Amino acid sequence: MSDVLKNKLQQKLAERAAQGNLRELKTTAGLIDFCSNDYLGLARSERLRALIQKEEENYRHLPLGATGSRLLSGNHGLFEELEGIIASYHKGEAALLFNSGYTANVGLLSALPQRGDTVFYDEASHASMKDGLRLSFAKTYSFRHNNVEDLRQKLKHATGQVYVVVESVYSMDGDKAPLVELAQLCAEHKAALIVDEAHAVGLYGSKGEGLTVALGLEKQVFAQVITYGKAMGSHGAAVVGLQVLRDFLINYSRAFIYTTGLPTHALVALKCAYTLLPELAQERERVQQLATRLYQKLNKLSGIRCTPENSVILSVFPQQPRQLKALAAALQQQGFDVRPVLPPTVPAGTERLRVIVHAYNSEEEIDGLVQAIAKGT
Repeated sequence: MSDVLKNKLQQKLAERAAQGNLRELKTTAGLIDFCSNDYLGLARSERLRALIQKEEENYRHLPLGATGSRLLSGNHGLFEELEGIIASYHKGEAALLFNSGYTANVGLLSALPQRGDTVFYDEASHASMKDGLRLSFAKTYSFRHNNVEDLRQKLKHATGQVYVVVESVYSMDGDKAPLVELAQLCAEHKAALIVDEAHAVGLYGSKGEGLTVALGLEKQVFAQVITYGKAMGSHGAAVVGLQVLRDFLINYSRAFIYTTGLPTHALVALKCAYTLLPELAQERERVQQLATRLYQKLNKLSGIRCTPENSVILSVFPQQPRQLKALAAALQQQGFDVRPVLPPTVPAGTERLRVIVHAYNSEEEIDGLVQAIAKGT
């Protein structure tokens, strides 16, 4: 029986390899980073490292690990303190920590919509949002990416409590959701708007609060999902919203109830990251300037299309998509950490190089990458 199963697994891997889409883990130490989500450089910040080490001394009385789920032995004062900081920072009544952005989306979207409710989600939404909705008993429908009119038409046929689920900045395409229009439409239909701020936190808002707060929509957004493995340079996530939402998730979110809480070090790291985040206005401005420089230079190349404008996440489309893996390999050989994004992560026909700009990149690195892409295409 084990040999039969082994052969089945090998066959599935062979099928993906034949399609040119086999995933493999790799390390790329020493390359110039145009791949990671460390937009502001906090994950490599010596200032943040020193602050964490100093702050940890204040919590030596706490265990290294949570020791259990927060409903059993795993809760302590630092959780409550940090959730208060998070709620205030993102202008919500309350916040609840989860162990990752994936877990937060699954935990929220599997628990909140009930049988008889209707959920509409942008077709480009993250896999974690779609997976959470698969576990829900509500009816779920996608709408065309960033197409408010398509959503408007579909809302006419909704039943029960209605939810609209979007990302503020989309992880693959890098474009922004039309949050103002979406919030207005949701208000007209008494729908609850849920916004994943994973790729906006740190970059938007006067203190990096995210796009919801930057646009002054915190009262119109029912729940914000704030994740910490990207611009915050740490780990974990939080759902920010009403106090009653927090209480509901504590009672009904299986992804929260049945997991061990975050370790003390992760909580201290998050507290320190929130301390530094308001001071990174210069980094926020610099990363946007560098991204504009790269966008403009790439779109001057023959045979290259780069989208979107005004984003630190850029998609680079060569005329020959079959060259993507070879192009990425060539760029890595020249010292640039750039990865191809292939199906099933993105739909067939939308394969691209995903290039991410950081505050610690230099103008010379931007120009060098452009030259390498021009040479490779």
